Amino acid sequence: MDIEKVNSMDFGEFMDVFGNVIERCPLIAAAVWSKRPFSDLGDLEKHFFAFIDGLPLSGQEGVLRCHPELAGRELQWGRLTAESQREQSAAGLQNLGAAERLRLSELTAQYRARFGFPFVLAVRLSDPAAAPRELARRLRCPPAQELRTALGEVKKICHLRLADLLGEQP
Repeated sequence: MDIEKVNSMDFGEFMDVFGNVIERCPLIAAAVWSKRPFSDLGDLEKHFFAFIDGLPLSGQEGVLRCHPELAGRELQWGRLTAESQREQSAAGLQNLGAAERLRLSELTAQYRARFGFPFVLAVRLSDPAAAPRELARRLRCPPAQELRTALGEVKKICHLRLADLLGEQP
C-alpha cells in the first residue's frame, strides 16, 4: 500500500491496519491517525515514535508490558497477536527444545522481576540463540538504560511492521 492510501483511510480502516503496530496499544495508532497527512514511511514512523517518547515513564513501561514473553505461554497456547505469532514463529521460537525453552523462561522471569516489564527484542533481526544471550546481557543493565533499550526494540518492531504494511524494505 502506498502513503496516499494511508492518508485516505478513515479512522476505522486506519485502526484495522495500524492498530497493532505497537503491540496491543491501539491508542497510539488512534493518536497517530490524527497527524495525517504523512509524507512517507519515515514520517508515519516518526509520529508513532514521538507518541511513545512523549509518554510519562509509567506510560512507556505500560507500552512494554503490552508485549508478550518470548517463547512464553502465549506462544505455546496460541494467544499471541497475529503479528507477534508471525515474528516469533519466523525467529524459530516455537521450535525451541525443552532445555532452550526452560532457559529462556528462567531468564525472562528474572528480567521481569528486575525491571517490571517483559523482555522485548525485535526477534526478526536476530536468531533464536541470540535471545538468551541478549537477555543475560541486558539483565546487567541499570533500569533507566534498560528502559531506553527496550523502547528502542519496540521502535524496531514498529519500523518492521510499518515497512511490511507499506510494502517497503525495512
